[in-house]
Amino acid sequence: MSQVLSDLVSLLSLEPIEENLFRGASQDLGFRQLFGGQVLGQSLSSASQTVAATRHVHSLHGYFLRPGDASIPVVYTVDAVRDGGSFSTRRVTAIQKGKPIFTCMASFQDEEEGFHHQLPMPEVDGPENYKSEVELARMVAGMIPERMRERFTSEKPIEIRPVTLINPFAPKPCEPVKYVWFKADGVLPDDPHLHKYLLAYASDFNLLTTSMQPHGVSVFQKFMQVASLDHAIWFHRDLRMDDWLLYAMDSPWAGNARGFSRASIFNRQGQLVASVAQEGLTRVREDWR
Repeated sequence: MSQVLSDLVSLLSLEPIEENLFRGASQDLGFRQLFGGQVLGQSLSSASQTVAATRHVHSLHGYFLRPGDASIPVVYTVDAVRDGGSFSTRRVTAIQKGKPIFTCMASFQDEEEGFHHQLPMPEVDGPENYKSEVELARMVAGMIPERMRERFTSEKPIEIRPVTLINPFAPKPCEPVKYVWFKADGVLPDDPHLHKYLLAYASDFNLLTTSMQPHGVSVFQKFMQVASLDHAIWFHRDLRMDDWLLYAMDSPWAGNARGFSRASIFNRQGQLVASVAQEGLTRVREDWR
C-alpha cells in the first residue's frame, strides 16, 4: 500500500470521542472548499461503526449544506434512528465551527436471497489502454494554476484513468457522457466496509463535471462556481477498491444553475457494484470574470 493510500485509509478511520460521536481529520486537495468525497466517506465510516458488523450499507443519501474548511477537523454525530429485524438506519451530521456542513441518512441490511438482474456493462477498453489523470496533468503542468499544481501532479491514493478525455483548459461542447477507470493505489485489507468508504470517497470525482460537458465549460474557468448539492449512493454488492472499477456517467438534465448526473459502477467482471446520483451547482458568475 502506498503512503498516500495509507494516509487516506487513516483519514477514513475516524477517532471515536464519545458514544455516537466521531472526529475526522481533513485534507486539502486544492479546491475552493473541503472535498465532498472526504465528508461522504467519513460519514459512512462513522455510521458503520454504530451498526452490527453483519449488516452492510446498501444506500446513502446526503445533502451538502455549507462549504467545508480543509484546514480543520470535522466532527460527526450519529443518530441511531432504527434497528429493525433486517435493516438499520442511521442519520449522520458533519459539523465544523458549530454548524452542520453535511447531513445524510444511511441504511444497512443483513444479507439475504432475492431476485437479481442488472444492466450490461458498457463496452469500453480496459484501463491498461489509458493514461492516469496524474500523467495527463504532468503533461500540461504549466497550465495548471500554481496553487493547485503540486496537488494535481503528485501521486494520488485513488488512481483515475479517463476513457473520455476533456481538455479542462479549453473545453468544447460534447455529449454529457463520461467513462473513467479507477482503483486504490495499492492492496487493501479484506474489510468490505473499508472498500465502501473508499468508493464513497472516490464517487465524488468526475461526476458533477459530466453535466458541464454540453456547455463547453470546466471548473478551471474562473467564472464558474461549482459545488456539490446532494449525493446518493446505492451499494449493490461487495466490491474491491484495489481492483479496477469502471465509472460510467451521464447527465440527462441541467437547468436553473444546477446540473444532474448519474452513474453506474462496474467491476472488471462486468458486475454492477454500485449506482450513484448527484446534483450540483453549476453557476456562471459574470462578476468573477
